[in-house]
Amino acid sequence: MTATMAAIRVISSATIQAPSHNNADSTQKIDLTPWDLQFLPVETIQKGLLFPNPINKEAQIHHLKHSFSSTLSFFPPLTGRLAIIQQDNNTVSSHILCNNAGALFVHATAHHVTLSHVLQPKYVPSIVHSFFQLNGVKNHEGTTQPLLAVQVTELLDSIFIGCTINHVVADGSSFWHFINSWAQISRGLDKLTKLPSFDRWFFDGIDRPIRFPFTVEKEKQHSQNLNPQSPPERIFHFTKERIAQLKWKANAEASTDKISSLQALLSHVWRSVIRCKHFNPEEEIHYMLIIGVRPRMVPPLADYYFGNAAMFGDVTMKAGELLEGGVGKGAWEMNKVISVHSHEKVKNHYECWVRTPRLLTLGSVANSNSLVTSSSPRFDFYGNDFGWGKPVAVRCGVANKGNGKITVFAGAEEGSIDIEMCFPHEILEAMGNDPHFMDPISN
Repeated sequence: MTATMAAIRVISSATIQAPSHNNADSTQKIDLTPWDLQFLPVETIQKGLLFPNPINKEAQIHHLKHSFSSTLSFFPPLTGRLAIIQQDNNTVSSHILCNNAGALFVHATAHHVTLSHVLQPKYVPSIVHSFFQLNGVKNHEGTTQPLLAVQVTELLDSIFIGCTINHVVADGSSFWHFINSWAQISRGLDKLTKLPSFDRWFFDGIDRPIRFPFTVEKEKQHSQNLNPQSPPERIFHFTKERIAQLKWKANAEASTDKISSLQALLSHVWRSVIRCKHFNPEEEIHYMLIIGVRPRMVPPLADYYFGNAAMFGDVTMKAGELLEGGVGKGAWEMNKVISVHSHEKVKNHYECWVRTPRLLTLGSVANSNSLVTSSSPRFDFYGNDFGWGKPVAVRCGVANKGNGKITVFAGAEEGSIDIEMCFPHEILEAMGNDPHFMDPISN
């Protein structure tokens, strides 16, 4: 029996409110920044953790539900809803209404699925997508849909905790801040070691709320015309030692010592994709990097700024340049693009967005000539002990999956990195058979 043959059965579904919510704050609003608003048309963030079997699943899931409720007291935006307000000049504004409407908590079972069904296949089994709620929901639907939904799925010998958060409300850093906090509360802490800050960052002179053109009707029509299909997903594992070799090689080839381990690794991935796609050497190719701006601001944003605080950086070069220049060429170009994202550049981009708003679509950040990377190995994935031990794997949902989407995780072994790649089957097979790519890979 394969994992895809098994059915998910929902045992219970509940809307969970924060128990200590102050009714006087029911009209509290959080205005949204360009970093937040750009995500309205796309889908949510979906990440989950796979745990070996706890001693008593029923008791542990009851405990998870209780600790989930307690954690929400510290995160009022996650129990709220979005508001999209029509203005009188064919524009809208949007904010988070912290009204404690509630987050979704679902308990489900898939007793024919085992831990090995999830971990052993070469390709991520499609049933993993069923471990998440709000599949297909766009962020702008957060006016009526919950901004946070958790599904705890009992497998035969393990538990999967799948979390979905509206991307307008949080980025990857904030997403894992919530999960890390929930794990702390679940282990018995009565207060957080890292309190979130919900004050959104606005430059002086920016009118609030920001007004921008957007209609739900046009967005629905655009989504129907796209009709995207989720490509196959394959995870490649890179050991700490192999990553160190790539970093040394990239810095030596670029005659520098500034290239990071991740930049070297992503350049290595990029080169294999271009080889396997057989690009014309003169064809222009792109790598879209998501660059965190929290430490780049002057002064830096609050340590635990809760919201979106990232922008896209585009690395552009010709296919022949990348392949002929070695792993160092692509990595050095990435390094240069990231380095120029100073406070002033971020500020200019922010102000430009306010003047000419541009909302993201899946096609706007990834097409046949481009790759886009999300997530970061710096996030704390494997420290999430909810009371019965640490997870053994991280997996994504189906949200925002398209050809060229690459998701980066820390590996289970210290210093290792897992990279999930979404490409047509023939490209993933070609990469798996590419000796230049597979040499530094341990599966």
